[in-house]
Amino acid sequence: MAVRLEIALKPHLFDAEGSELCRKIRDYFGWHVGSARVIRVITLETGLSPEVLEAIRTEIFTNPVSQVSSFQPLASADDFQWAVWVGYRPGVRDTAGSVALEAIADFTGRPLGKDDAAYTSKIYLLRDAPLERAQVETIARELLANDIIQQWRIYGREEWDAEKGIGLICPKVALRHTPTVEKIAIDSDEQLQALSDARNLALNPRDIPVIRRYFLRPDVLQERVRVGLDLPTDVELEAISQARSDHCNHNTFRGRFFYKDLDTGRETMVDNLFKTCIEAPTLAVQAQKDWVVSVLWDNAGAARFDDDHLYVITGETHNSPSTMEAYGGALTGIVGVYRDPMGTGKGSRLIAGLYGYCVGPRDYAGPLRPHLHPRRLLDGVVEGVRDGGNKHGVPTVFGNLFYHPSYLGKCLVFVAALGIMPRHIRGEPAEQKRPEPGDIIVMAGGRVGKDGIHGVTASSESYSEHTPAGHVQIGDPYTQKKMHDFLLEARDEGLITFITDNGGGGLSSSVGESAHMAGGAHVELDRVPLKYEGLDVWEIWVSESQERMTVAVRPENLDRFMALAALHEVECTAIGRYEASGKLHLTYRGKTCAYLDLSFFREDFPQWEFQAHWRSPESRGLTEPVMSEPTDYGRLLIDLLASPNLCSREWIQRQYDHEVQGTSVVKLLVGRSRDVPNDAAVLRPVLTSRRGLAVTQALHPTYGRIDTYHMVEASIDECVRRLIAVGGLLDEIGGVDNFCWPSIQHDERKNPDGRYKAAQLVRANWALKDMCLAYGIPLLSGKDSMYVDGHLPGPFGERHKVSGLPTMQFTAVTTVDDILRCLTMDAKMPGDWVYVLGTTRHELGGSEYYEKFGYVGLTVPKADPAGFLSLYRAVEAAVREGLLASCRAVGRGGLAIHGALVALAGNLGMHWDLGAVPVKGDLSAATVLFSESLGRFLVTVAPDRREAFEAHFRGFPVGCVGRVMEEPVFAVRDASGREILRQRVDVLGRAWRRRP
Repeated sequence: MAVRLEIALKPHLFDAEGSELCRKIRDYFGWHVGSARVIRVITLETGLSPEVLEAIRTEIFTNPVSQVSSFQPLASADDFQWAVWVGYRPGVRDTAGSVALEAIADFTGRPLGKDDAAYTSKIYLLRDAPLERAQVETIARELLANDIIQQWRIYGREEWDAEKGIGLICPKVALRHTPTVEKIAIDSDEQLQALSDARNLALNPRDIPVIRRYFLRPDVLQERVRVGLDLPTDVELEAISQARSDHCNHNTFRGRFFYKDLDTGRETMVDNLFKTCIEAPTLAVQAQKDWVVSVLWDNAGAARFDDDHLYVITGETHNSPSTMEAYGGALTGIVGVYRDPMGTGKGSRLIAGLYGYCVGPRDYAGPLRPHLHPRRLLDGVVEGVRDGGNKHGVPTVFGNLFYHPSYLGKCLVFVAALGIMPRHIRGEPAEQKRPEPGDIIVMAGGRVGKDGIHGVTASSESYSEHTPAGHVQIGDPYTQKKMHDFLLEARDEGLITFITDNGGGGLSSSVGESAHMAGGAHVELDRVPLKYEGLDVWEIWVSESQERMTVAVRPENLDRFMALAALHEVECTAIGRYEASGKLHLTYRGKTCAYLDLSFFREDFPQWEFQAHWRSPESRGLTEPVMSEPTDYGRLLIDLLASPNLCSREWIQRQYDHEVQGTSVVKLLVGRSRDVPNDAAVLRPVLTSRRGLAVTQALHPTYGRIDTYHMVEASIDECVRRLIAVGGLLDEIGGVDNFCWPSIQHDERKNPDGRYKAAQLVRANWALKDMCLAYGIPLLSGKDSMYVDGHLPGPFGERHKVSGLPTMQFTAVTTVDDILRCLTMDAKMPGDWVYVLGTTRHELGGSEYYEKFGYVGLTVPKADPAGFLSLYRAVEAAVREGLLASCRAVGRGGLAIHGALVALAGNLGMHWDLGAVPVKGDLSAATVLFSESLGRFLVTVAPDRREAFEAHFRGFPVGCVGRVMEEPVFAVRDASGREILRQRVDVLGRAWRRRP
């Protein structure tokens, strides 16, 4: 019998969650709610006696100091005007409910039954709330719940039953369905294409003849008959669909591009962007640098940290799920990318997470209606990554945020992770792994449900209150943390021969790919543990339910592996074995449901082909704007500091735990008030060593409006300078490229500019190759995520296609020889000299300055690696020798913005003379202040180091532009000596800290 336990803060205590809800209602909708209280609900189906239920109420779930609880309703009609209950839909991962069951089992000393369940939910009580029901519905729908994964009920004061309350709501999955394996007729290409459309297989039309030819081959048919098959099954077609998807096989980047410069008529055929622009330069750099250990094949790249350790790094995106369900999508993204280092080599320990968000304007009030308003979407994404990191015990050390209207259609959520592992495990290289025939296939971690399946379930089942919300995944950092610790212990005992994560494609991907290494695999799908009964066999195979790893264990080690799993309370199940059969063999209840030659997945599938047409910015009509010089630089600087893409992100960064694990050396937020972002974070992953690891990120989407080649150049160059600025080694920089691009396949009606966007992708990859070779940066890992497009409803029932700006976030990491020599960006002492290193040019195209006035411009910042490198080496040496007091890589916003932030971080003033800034050409004061030229640093130097500093940089473009002042005033004179800007630093700080 089900019971409902309600828990709330004692009435006299401040309800922070309720207060935050009132603030959001006011900010989002402009409506007044005087106060709100939150009641937490746990509905239990356990069969426990009343005595045990009372004991767990008082001993487990209620803090007697701050909380009250009852198995009867806590709220009376006098407590509110409106009550809103919010809970999960059936089948959605309820982490708190799972933990509640574990706590009950620990308390009672006995395991609960397989049918026992706990469901958590919340009741929001709104008081002094003069709202209509429609307004409360809006609050529930737009603020409290997401109808993809949650359900809600609204109660007015007059309809509240004080004895029943919300009643007993048990979102149990009830699938009245017997699992089947369906055989599929493929009499023609057209029939298979129709099936692909109906089942959302997304098979490429050019792949379909290859698939049909395989199943119709006489030798294949003969072998299939021996195992009881003839026609292909739904399990096989789903597996093929997953393996051939752009997400898993990277068909776009492996495609053939016919590039044509429409200005010159020059044509170039680019065969496989991945091989030519990512793999080839990385392997060339690896051949020259012995610290590059493992690249381009595993879940993450591995590089040498010191003689005894490797670090690993990877990056991912989780765009579509986050657009639909911001919190769950982002949470799943961050815990998912954490599994990549866990599944790299024989497994690494997580040491850091990173993020990047590209979203629509936070204050968007236009006519289009995205599924989630950007404000709510960003709040949900921030909270998802927060919970994924904080609850996993992983510090979130760095991140980006970029606003632009083009991301209304689909947001971008970049996530990255760092790990560390020993160089050797029991005498074997830690980065090497390989399943061997005879090894047992073990699925570790969570159970399998309809999570993340590609939407077929939603369209093939009647919707009811017991239909699981299958197309959304919800991450569970608690379960994954237990699995993380267990797997590290199993690794150190030598129990793991191979490990990988169950991400995109689930078992189909992890077992399917590892089977190629072993020479074959046999999986008994009926052994896979399920969250609930009723899943079809193909759903078990491709489900992307979270917190799962696939591990290869030798038979003689299986008992110890399982015992260790039980000790850590991690569910592990042997589901099959690797074998040298050349086949992927799947069975269900003793019958074969898939029997595929591994060689088939390496068949000569045709490359995807794209027409790529490029026009120069000039021929597209881009020009420099015609505008006079500003006369009020002070107000302009204040406005720019307050602009969405330059202002403080502290409200985000403070939600993330930077200190867990205790390894932070240089934190993201530095300065006297610890609130200004530094160029990079520095970690000390091995606490007994003074060696460090520096990591940073950059992206410049608006530069791509002019030329994506220079967009990528800028992102990579900025990362290089940021790492040098904190004390990183220039010659040990590794990179991670994360591409997010709108659709590039030309369609006259659906994607008329596809050829241009394809050319943008080609140019971006050319820049990636050129910059990585120029700076000697191997691409340790990377990810491409295509189809950044959305179709948004308008005011008259029409829909509008909104394509995101082509975007590439670059993540860079390097080692630090001695963490005691690390540097931060804040001004340190009055009297220090201020220098600009590097040349400022007329490069305002795509800048924040032009954006302020509604322009794009033409003169986009351009990189000159050959010219920059000698200066970068000089800066690297200056940091190492202690010549600098502070160092800042000048990026978005230009010298004025970064100078203001350096002063603000030190709570000191600065006086500048723009006539001393190294420039090329006759530049206006506005150009000197706001140009975003690459290759520049802003540094401060103590007076007693000035002579050595100037001798060190003799012959470089260096200018002493002023001094750090005790009085916190930022003052600037132009080249003629006229003061054009004077603002108090606290005024600048208030503008910069203003939350958009």
